[in-house]
Amino acid sequence: MPSGSSSDCLHLDCVGEITKEELIEKSHGQCQDCKVGGPNLWACLENGCSYVGCGESHTDHSTVHSQETRHNLTVNLTTLRVWCYACGKEVFLERKLGPRSPLTNKPLPSPHNASQTCRTPGSPTSLRVPPNGGCEDLDMEAEEEDDLRTRGLTGLKNIGNTCYMNAALQALSNCPPLTQFFLECGGLVRTDKKPALCKSYQKLVSDLWHKNRPSYVVPTNLFQGIKAVNPMFRGYSQQDSQEFLRCLMDQLHEELKELQPEPDDQSNGITVDDSPDDDNHSQSDNDFQSYEIQANREWQKEKNMINDLYRTGADMDKDVDTTTETTPIISSQGAIKVQSRTTDVHMSSTTRPQSPVPMDGHIPKISSSPPKAASGWPSLNSAHKKVTTFTPPKNKRQKKYRSVISDVFDGTIVSSVQCLTCDRVSVTLENFQDISLPIPGKEDLAKLHSSTHQTSLVKAGSCGEAYAPQGWIAFVMEYIKSWFWGPVVTLQDCLAAFFARDELKGELRNGVKFCKVQSLPEILCIHLKRFRHELMFSTKIGTHVSFPLEGLDLQPFLAKDSTAQTTTYDLLSVICHHGTASSGHYIAYCRNDLNNLWYEFDDQSVTEVSESCVQNAEAYVLFYKKSNDDALKERRRVSGLFNMMEPSLLQFYISRQWLNKFKTFAEPGPISNDDFLCSHGGVPPNKATFIDDLVVMLPQNVWDHLYSRYGGGPAVNHLYVCHTCQTEIEKLEKRRKTELDMFVRLNKAFQEEESPVVIYCISMQWFREWEGFVKGKDNDPPGPIDNSKIAVSKNGHLTLKQGADSGQISEETWNFLHSIHGGGPVVTIRPNISHQETDTSQSEEKIEVETRSV
Repeated sequence: MPSGSSSDCLHLDCVGEITKEELIEKSHGQCQDCKVGGPNLWACLENGCSYVGCGESHTDHSTVHSQETRHNLTVNLTTLRVWCYACGKEVFLERKLGPRSPLTNKPLPSPHNASQTCRTPGSPTSLRVPPNGGCEDLDMEAEEEDDLRTRGLTGLKNIGNTCYMNAALQALSNCPPLTQFFLECGGLVRTDKKPALCKSYQKLVSDLWHKNRPSYVVPTNLFQGIKAVNPMFRGYSQQDSQEFLRCLMDQLHEELKELQPEPDDQSNGITVDDSPDDDNHSQSDNDFQSYEIQANREWQKEKNMINDLYRTGADMDKDVDTTTETTPIISSQGAIKVQSRTTDVHMSSTTRPQSPVPMDGHIPKISSSPPKAASGWPSLNSAHKKVTTFTPPKNKRQKKYRSVISDVFDGTIVSSVQCLTCDRVSVTLENFQDISLPIPGKEDLAKLHSSTHQTSLVKAGSCGEAYAPQGWIAFVMEYIKSWFWGPVVTLQDCLAAFFARDELKGELRNGVKFCKVQSLPEILCIHLKRFRHELMFSTKIGTHVSFPLEGLDLQPFLAKDSTAQTTTYDLLSVICHHGTASSGHYIAYCRNDLNNLWYEFDDQSVTEVSESCVQNAEAYVLFYKKSNDDALKERRRVSGLFNMMEPSLLQFYISRQWLNKFKTFAEPGPISNDDFLCSHGGVPPNKATFIDDLVVMLPQNVWDHLYSRYGGGPAVNHLYVCHTCQTEIEKLEKRRKTELDMFVRLNKAFQEEESPVVIYCISMQWFREWEGFVKGKDNDPPGPIDNSKIAVSKNGHLTLKQGADSGQISEETWNFLHSIHGGGPVVTIRPNISHQETDTSQSEEKIEVETRSV
């Protein structure tokens, strides 16, 4: 803290000695004048004065007391902020209460000071688990609880109708798995994608949970970033908080996603294609290497050789198997969809294009011990397929990506559609990040609660189990009450309505659709569909939906073959909307993870509230976290192993990201050290410079316990830069340069050619991917050429589709690209064919005239 920050107030000498226990005891009391209870009572800090009064939300007797007695300093017993009436501003106490007191509030730190609060990188050879990784059940930092009680209670300034954003950010901020990632694993927040929203969010979370706890933060940078991503949020009009959440989480996933390693994948993430044909692989490598060798020969010989290689290579590849992609096990519809609305489930894409990875150099901290593996070019492990048919070529194997967003919020729903005509069942797996639930009306509730509907649902394998414990009398009583006080709708009703079977009727369809949860997310985000947007107007459903603060059980909605162990959830935060569909205000109720108390976040204002206040809220978006007592016991057990200080001969490295899961997840899953290891067991060169941000060193007894409990791995007690990966990177760079140089030379010759006999067309979509690859923007080759979108069949011949997004290249350029990447079909245009036909017809007429004259 800057020196002299507390000396600005001249009235600190009047403060008497006070302890934390006394403040806590006073916070449970009443105003001494009007006898109103908390929260937000104020205690006088004058030496010898024990007055407690109410604030502005009531009669403001604390201010009256100050005016009558000239006692200047008072403390809010809920937020523990100190106010000086004489100075008219907030002041900060250190001297009286000691450095660890909850009253040691400080001003908002500068960006420089804020960055110093993050973990300082150290040498991986000297890493050991920091106190926040091994003490206090592994979920508390190495500071007394006193200093942490008030963290996370910082407001957000409204910067122009941004209450929808502030409420969403506060709700996300109180999700411990996500927040702790940005606080504890800050070194993993790296991206080269604009607008680097993850960096803005990391800074915002650091400010909100800073130990000095400013009164409020202005989220300008994040707001500017989200406006750059989605123009919908530009301007100052009110927006939907749930739409903001979706946009924010999608962008965070895009910026932080990493390629998910496949167990049987030997291509080390630089795969060209997915065909396992070794013969084709060697032929393709020879084709590419032959161009590299011949790059300096005479130009005409180059062109002839390219054509010769293309013609000879095409025959060798006719029998290449192009159907080696894995077939979906469930059905052809089993591919994960992106942002599907068929079941009102928001989809998280795990198959979007991989972001480019910077190629960093070595660091001296890691040893250069070579791995015991022959170096080669595994990136060409698969063949460059040459598709000789006109069917669209197989693309590269769809890669799966993960991020902290998908780890925390992703779940899976299995949807089954049964045709009542032929009894055929189609099954689809869909990822979701939030579930949009309908709010049932009176008639819908009657169907859901009726015994006949229960029976049919249970027979169909749907969600009738949710109402199995409810008797007929209870249903009748609720139904009668609904006539007087409106329908009594619970969150369980909304879930049952969502997972209930849906009859599909129409002229061409007659079936039934069922939905079940296959895998549960760590944090379940539930969106209640309160708004209906018609063509000319919008309406809001104001029905109160009661929801549990603890013990939300999703067991009745699980698929029969689901492997989910923990099915109960506790509420973390809820976003509420007050007002109508056209205008209103958003606030958030959040449970602070440090003191388990509930707070209302209303822009800049943060107020403690009771549980009954939360339960009476008009919920719009709810965040639930898995509840598992075994996880807490396991953390205590590991903490005990840390405290044993047992000397060990070996020290093991573990993923910092997985350790954060262990500290915050109910089910962390197997140990995953793949985020700092390559498939060869070494550290990838591009991660070597920040390896200390990725790993934590554990003693052997702790590693043995975690490994035996969770499995996974692999075990690592020595870090070295992988030379095989380095060789692959160098060869990949060499290949990029060779392809780019050859294309430039061939294209230059094509441009100088005045009247080419034939011009080849190429899809610009594929060409852009190839250009990104050779220029180093994309780490993966583009896969086979796909001209299917620019070709159209006329009279049995393929011609260029009118208005197609295509480019024109020479025959030599096509042969060069096709011999390396394969694909098709061939689409050509012959600019001289009409001219030749005219000349032919004229010569025929001349011959005919001469014949007649003879």
